[in-house]
Amino acid sequence: MARPRKPLLSRDRIVETASALVDAEGLEAVSTRRLAAELGVSGPSLYNHFRNKDEILEAIADAVSAKVDLSMFDEDDPRDWRVALHDWALSYRAALTEHPHIVPVLARGPGRRPAGLKVADAVFGSMVRAGWPPAQATYIGALMRYFITGSALGSFARGFVDDEAAYDPADYPHLGQAHLLADHREKVDEGAFETGLRALVDGLGCQYEAEDFRTVRSAPNHS
Repeated sequence: MARPRKPLLSRDRIVETASALVDAEGLEAVSTRRLAAELGVSGPSLYNHFRNKDEILEAIADAVSAKVDLSMFDEDDPRDWRVALHDWALSYRAALTEHPHIVPVLARGPGRRPAGLKVADAVFGSMVRAGWPPAQATYIGALMRYFITGSALGSFARGFVDDEAAYDPADYPHLGQAHLLADHREKVDEGAFETGLRALVDGLGCQYEAEDFRTVRSAPNHS
């Protein structure tokens, strides 16, 4: 009986395997040697698809960007720009929190990544259609990326140890419950994100209502 054939090596298979490594062990786990071993192929065969580790990490990052819902930015979507921005931010953060180790790569910006550029294009285009000047739309895109990726880089709640003795009331009179934060990580971190997101969107809404869009600002159309 003939042996079953190994699955053909492909970009998608390499990215899927590399992504699993990053999720489990971090960025340093990815190397051509390690990937070749995981895939059951020779190291040089990977170079038919990717030139180096950096290209593989970029492809993982783009696969995560491709998971972000952009439907709220469709021209025929009835959502107001404020609601669209809010809903998109939730989807974006959800995608990042599923793959936190790749966030430093995503935080550098879209570069040449197709899915990342589609995200940037969708946000920018939607803000311009809503009436924001191109310069302001650029600032909004940058602001949201800073906020969303920053929130996914680490957990506020996990930054506090669960040892009550670490918070001597003589030194830290207001941190008597800090040792409980880690046990409520999801509630604290999601609540903080939602609070910040609403503050950002509401603030932009106030600026939108008060802004004189006839004022010309010198800024690039996008970044």
